[in-house]
Amino acid sequence: MGRSTVVAVAGLVVWIAAPFAVAALGARFMPDAWFQGLRKPPWNPPGWVFGPVWTVLYASMGVAAWLVWREGGFAAHRVALGLFGCQLLLNALWTPLFFGAHRPGLAFADITALWLVLIPTTMAFWSVRPLAGALLVPYVAWVTFAAALNFRIWQMNA
Repeated sequence: MGRSTVVAVAGLVVWIAAPFAVAALGARFMPDAWFQGLRKPPWNPPGWVFGPVWTVLYASMGVAAWLVWREGGFAAHRVALGLFGCQLLLNALWTPLFFGAHRPGLAFADITALWLVLIPTTMAFWSVRPLAGALLVPYVAWVTFAAALNFRIWQMNA
């Protein structure tokens, strides 16, 4: 295995690990009795859906970022990868805000900011490598749904 292959594989591991590190931080704040007691809309998915969905989304995010990184690294794609880092930070904040602090209004503000950063991230990734942008489209769709759900739960329990 050549040096460039080792670097590529190591990069893939790091880029996939980053979103899963966010997931690990969020795992400290799981749904609790407070959440169970909230009123939820009938279209709220069952709890078992979230784990598999987020697993696929986090893996796709990592691969997408890796594809962009492979096209010239940080020097060539500072904006795209910077946006990715920003959305990852906003993603990391949502779970502690919603499940940890029990603040669905603040969580909604966060997920709205996430969505507003995720759209240009997806467009920037698409301009570097269309596959990288396409890999983020399901994430955009899920965050859109999650924002609507967050808003509705907030409103139903205000």
